[in-house]
Amino acid sequence: MPILVSAEYRIGELLVRYVAPADRPDAWGLTILPATKADDAVAPREWLDSPAIRGLPAPWNRTRAWEVDPLVHAHVSGDAYPGGFAQGRTLRYSATTASFAVRAHERVDRADGCVALRTTLAASCGLICTHELAVDPFTSVASVVVTAGNPTARPLTLEHLSAFSLGGLTPFAADDAPGRLFVHRFRSAWSAEGRHDEQSVEALNLERSWTGHGVRSERFGQAGSLPVNGWFPVVALEDRAAGVTWAAQLATPCTWHLEISRRADRLALSGGGADRLAGEWHHTLAPGERWIAPEAFLTATAGTIDDACDRLLAATRKRATARPADENGLPAVFNEWCTSWGHPTHDSIVTLADRLAGSGVRYLVIDDGWAERPGEQFQQNGDWRVNRRAFPAGLRATTDAIRARGFVPGIWFEFEAVNPGSAAWHETAHQLHRDGAPLQVGSRRFWDFRDPWVHDFLAERVIARLRDDGFGYLKVDYNDSIGPGVDGPFSPGENLRQHLAGVQRFFARLRTELPGLVIENCSSGGHRLEASMMAATAMSSFSDAHETPDIPLIAADLNRLVWSAQKQIWAVLRADDTPARLSYSLAATFLGRMCLSGDVVALSPAAWTEVTAAISFYREVAPLIRDGRFRCQRAADGPRAHPRGEQIVTIESPDRTSLLVVAHTFDRAVKDLRLSLPGESLWRLVRYWPAAPNVPSRENRQLCWRVAPAHRGFVALLEATRPA
Repeated sequence: MPILVSAEYRIGELLVRYVAPADRPDAWGLTILPATKADDAVAPREWLDSPAIRGLPAPWNRTRAWEVDPLVHAHVSGDAYPGGFAQGRTLRYSATTASFAVRAHERVDRADGCVALRTTLAASCGLICTHELAVDPFTSVASVVVTAGNPTARPLTLEHLSAFSLGGLTPFAADDAPGRLFVHRFRSAWSAEGRHDEQSVEALNLERSWTGHGVRSERFGQAGSLPVNGWFPVVALEDRAAGVTWAAQLATPCTWHLEISRRADRLALSGGGADRLAGEWHHTLAPGERWIAPEAFLTATAGTIDDACDRLLAATRKRATARPADENGLPAVFNEWCTSWGHPTHDSIVTLADRLAGSGVRYLVIDDGWAERPGEQFQQNGDWRVNRRAFPAGLRATTDAIRARGFVPGIWFEFEAVNPGSAAWHETAHQLHRDGAPLQVGSRRFWDFRDPWVHDFLAERVIARLRDDGFGYLKVDYNDSIGPGVDGPFSPGENLRQHLAGVQRFFARLRTELPGLVIENCSSGGHRLEASMMAATAMSSFSDAHETPDIPLIAADLNRLVWSAQKQIWAVLRADDTPARLSYSLAATFLGRMCLSGDVVALSPAAWTEVTAAISFYREVAPLIRDGRFRCQRAADGPRAHPRGEQIVTIESPDRTSLLVVAHTFDRAVKDLRLSLPGESLWRLVRYWPAAPNVPSRENRQLCWRVAPAHRGFVALLEATRPA
């Protein structure tokens, strides 16, 4: 029985194909291919063929080797759950999903240049789902939005709804593609964000069973309000024999899951938000009600995981509309957190401003400690009243002094949480609850952003403070997870989702009322490095790794996941820093946004000269960092906290005429650090930092730092000249 092509579109570099089995032409699935590879796709084999299968009696010896993965997976209470040992592992393949039939399909050419493909499906229980796939021909990334609606006269309870499902992987092998499929994921933990995890399908135990019976599933995600706690919401599947990689990304600030699954020869990638299986979620749709799954982004490229991530990053750039125009030059930041460690004063800030004047730094940020602490505890946030002992004339006097010295003043808030000792701690009627009690995580409770009172309170304490005291930069921190759910009128997981939607509405209000405000997205560093929060803010903290030796490794890992213009990297400078440590710390900031902190006032004249030279160099190459293509060559092993070897990151301009090289050596580094230069052009060394003692040279189409000692950082800019 053949697979039917129900509809097909070539948009940008993607071929979007809707398919269905011949005996169910209304049961559509989705495949996406690089358009240049379309002719290499092959038809799947019809039947499983092995001695074990052939030896079975009829009809067991006729087992189909393929299936069409449904366009949408859903489960409605009362329908049969999936069998095949799926319970507790997945909610794909339920009876709701099996009953979906396509009712309409249309193409819509949108004003933004994207092509929207809208498909309507109906399930036997009455559920209607709309699957809208919009392909941007300029980035070759497709966004997917799935909407579930209840047109019946009775309530329908959703327990699962996929945000996307991409099947038929791999279309370049007629069988089960042994040994050629690899799954890419990215692990994350506090101060250890973005670590690449690559495993074969076989290592993940995703081989098809001998008869095709039994669900194979690798499901991962997080439950709570730290969307990058454990994993990033990104997954990719690489067919190394075909040279093709598919990638998917979810955009949500709360609970999510991604899944690689298999029953027949070919795999499927899918994902979505919380469901009955994880995240304490279900939602009853009243007659006429709709519910929308998190947005997802898909691409397929004739290339590697790096090429697929480049595509997703290009789409991220187009969505980054919350960045004021001044951000285009990637101005440097000084955040005094690692200077005062929570004890800033007016005098200390003015002293910093005097030291930084003329350095090229643009933003000077006052971090935690500016608000009063009646009990002298480290954090008593929630009231957001100025600490008059530290700032006796109020914050306006400090921001005026900062602006007088040429800086944009910034301030830190963690406005979603409250701490003991504040009056806000006792406003429990406006806080999140679980099981009838205020939800407390460590020393934090959380405002309920479904409550209009909370928005009004924070408009007075946060927005008015920013406006009246003349701040142009806001660092928004968020330092723990609410967990899978909270009390409210719906399921715990749905209540959490609605709360976090309220948080994002407050971010939108900040941008509306203060349109020039630069907002930094921080969550104990990088716990909110996901697409929807990055689209709502100008830049993000890359990590809470402040002075650790793995900073260059984390920064380079995040090149695949966070646009460099939004990735703020710490360089904490100390009075006793050697030239080697200065080079190590400052060079890492060339992998994203430069954020300085530490003892700059106490640096020696020679050290300060090196710092200002680095800032000057950074400002020169900022457009290249913003627009360039990052690639990492790493010959490092050992624990991340004790790295050995070396790392070289190249950043190539879109026209391939400029190349920035950022190199780091660790323990047991090679004697000479060498990079083979790309392309056929001759390359001219334009500028490098630090100026001594390890001066780079070009040797036989290589860039070389001779006798490169351990724990150093190096930066070099090259320009292409005539072809070789």
